[in-house]
Amino acid sequence: VQLQASGGGLVRPGGSLRLSCAASGRISSMYTMGWFRQAPGKEREFVAAIEWSGRSTIYGDSVQGRFTISRDNAKITVYLQMNSLKPEDTAVYYCAGKTSTVLSRSTTWYRDWGQGTQVTVSS
Repeated sequence: VQLQASGGGLVRPGGSLRLSCAASGRISSMYTMGWFRQAPGKEREFVAAIEWSGRSTIYGDSVQGRFTISRDNAKITVYLQMNSLKPEDTAVYYCAGKTSTVLSRSTTWYRDWGQGTQVTVSS
């Protein structure tokens, strides 16, 4: 499985960005996908995850209410809509996936990882 993240960039505080992560390869129809982020000098942090049907989602405390995860199974793509961005959201954002019917916040649980896309929030 290959995961390709895109959509990062430079945005002003209060602005919005939408990240995309396209999956390819031999993927089960039951494939949980998630987003993590890592700022310089910090550990990788859970952002959001969505189960295969799209009906269940979970979020990290720091993004709850500002970020929305969604997926398009026809395109095997997951999205992260990020609103009300803050400077502390600056990080490299990674998408991850695993064949499963459950959700997880753990970095060690996910099997597949994308290459990351940089998000910088600055005035």
